[in-house]
Amino acid sequence: MSTLIERGARGPGVEDIQKRLLRLGYDLGASGVDGVFLGATFEAVRSFQRARSIAEDGAVGPETWSALVDATFALGDRLLYLRFPHFHGADVATLQGALNALGFACGAPDGIFGAFTERAVREFQLNTGYPADGIVGSDTVRAVMRLRHVWEDKDPTAPVALAVAPARAADVLSRTRIQVHPLDEQGRAVAERLANLAVATEPTSRVEVRDAPSSERDVLLHIGSKGAVDPESLSIPIVRVGIVAQDTVEARLMTALTASEGHQEALVELGELAEDEQAMQRLAVRLLDAVCLAVTSGTSSVLS
Repeated sequence: MSTLIERGARGPGVEDIQKRLLRLGYDLGASGVDGVFLGATFEAVRSFQRARSIAEDGAVGPETWSALVDATFALGDRLLYLRFPHFHGADVATLQGALNALGFACGAPDGIFGAFTERAVREFQLNTGYPADGIVGSDTVRAVMRLRHVWEDKDPTAPVALAVAPARAADVLSRTRIQVHPLDEQGRAVAERLANLAVATEPTSRVEVRDAPSSERDVLLHIGSKGAVDPESLSIPIVRVGIVAQDTVEARLMTALTASEGHQEALVELGELAEDEQAMQRLAVRLLDAVCLAVTSGTSSVLS
């Protein structure tokens, strides 16, 4: 919300604010949701601001509106996954508390979907028989909610040991120069998600998307749909990815990168791939994990 809504305002914007305040348990008096920003609504906004340590002026500007939106997200309202900037809100905090109580440690519930939370999600998915992609979609939400009787009344900071290991090889991402070369728009969609995921995992990540790769790199991935480039012109290992082949992409990309001589380089050729946010994010997760594993276990000198 870019405009300031304050006492005396009327309209749909005020109704939206009032609905969110009611959802949070604030008293709006006998008038309730009437689209008029007066006494009870003004006091409710001030109370909300006080609780969130926001300047207590009773007006709804960008900061107060953002806090209201964050506070009223419920688990399942949106797709959650690791990205930068991180998703944040009450839905993330609920997820974190549930995962902690169920034994999948993701750190203190701070409402920020970071690398530790994504790792806990993937472990939970693995243990409940769902694809361990770290994406909190409808299936994962249903799995969490089916166990609500287990976690709802538990300490959201449990288990006691909240120490967590890095979700990925953060040291690899910070020290390894990884370039991703998109060959077409489909390749760019995956490449940008991969780079975004790397920064979300490790802020000092050295992963970058480049239309013209440079020689100053340790790993180079060319990504594009079938036919975007003649594979023989590159003379490098090829990893073909489709809907069926996604489950083995880590192993195949690790093999391709390890087989490269000198700088680790491979072509990721996208076949039949569902062009939706969840499919692209899932593939980006798999590709980044494969690169980290290949660099860690390979013979490259990047870690020397």
